[in-house]
Amino acid sequence: MDALRIFDGARVADLGAGGGWFTIRLARRVGPNGLVFAADIQQPLVEYIERRMQRERLRNVRAVRATATDPRLPPDLDAVLIVNAYNEMDDPQRPDTIRELLGHVATSLKPHGRLAVVDFLPGSGGPGPTPGERVAPDTIIRTVESAGLTLQARETVPPFLFMLVFGKGEGTR
Repeated sequence: MDALRIFDGARVADLGAGGGWFTIRLARRVGPNGLVFAADIQQPLVEYIERRMQRERLRNVRAVRATATDPRLPPDLDAVLIVNAYNEMDDPQRPDTIRELLGHVATSLKPHGRLAVVDFLPGSGGPGPTPGERVAPDTIIRTVESAGLTLQARETVPPFLFMLVFGKGEGTR
């Protein structure tokens, strides 16, 4: 969250939110003055997040039913986070789907907003998807850059993950 500059009062999104593990952490990080959009394409997960946020008494979360091509996020977001979900969004048989989705993400970001993709390293080490389901960081970089964002930072998160941070401005490799 530090790499994305997520602090009190920020407006952020958890794309591919699943059961809301990161959503809860984001909600606590942005505090009552911030707002988190928890987006997922599966209606049962959207409903689960709504119930979970009620149980957790987190009033700064909005569950969003996304589609494969549109995350249905509002404008002026400080950050969007995709954790361990990129491979489910990327269909190699339909490459325009992920590009369209990421184009919407880029449009939703503020001028200095950031997108982070955290996922499993290629290969068979550790937990996570099978080696054939993992998407290489360089493939993600090319796809996200084709949607209008630029790589800002690239890190390995030992022992099994990587993080790519993108923004609208000039990047560094």
